[in-house]
Amino acid sequence: MLYSFRRCPYAMRARYTIALLGITVHLREVILKSKPAALLKLGGRSSVPQLVDVDGVRYPESLDIIFWALSQSNDSNLVNQLWPLKNSQQNKIKAWIAYNDNFFKHWLDRYKYADRHPEFSENYYRNKGEVFLRRLDKRLSRNEFLFGNDISVADIALFPFVRQFAGVNQEWFESSQYHNVIRWLAGFVNSCMFKSVVMVKHSAWQAGQENILFPAH
Repeated sequence: MLYSFRRCPYAMRARYTIALLGITVHLREVILKSKPAALLKLGGRSSVPQLVDVDGVRYPESLDIIFWALSQSNDSNLVNQLWPLKNSQQNKIKAWIAYNDNFFKHWLDRYKYADRHPEFSENYYRNKGEVFLRRLDKRLSRNEFLFGNDISVADIALFPFVRQFAGVNQEWFESSQYHNVIRWLAGFVNSCMFKSVVMVKHSAWQAGQENILFPAH
């Protein structure tokens, strides 16, 4: 059972991984201002995404769900591409995700909601976020994706947040110097998987309703 919210970047990266690996889950779309009792009854954190497997094991974070999906897949080639066997490569992927989640997300939230953080201007927050974009653009100048010409967990984990950053001022982003980031992000958001699977709109789940299969069959 996957509790999700369509526009949440954490939920987005979990859904993208599940869809890419071809894992089927029951999807429950959540309205954050009116969370269903079934989610609240789990106790502890009631944020999304959260997944509860058939054995009742709970995966409360997006990265937990991503690694759960990797463990469920029978496509060993794709799994090893997304999450390489070498510890050194895994550590580098983890470092990029940590930098995104702990540094970039901080400034993204302030850039997106600059009116809630009047201590500094919107441009100030954007400039702080650009530190990450410059690093990302340099990395992407070498290959199609962050760790070569094949997609990895790092790419999936990062792109929803860059998408949000771009969406604050799309015109600025599209005319910016970050040509490699623009190309990389477009590859995700313009893909059929993203448009027709990951970002399909669903009504909010309510108790008693039939669960939605994701990806749809």
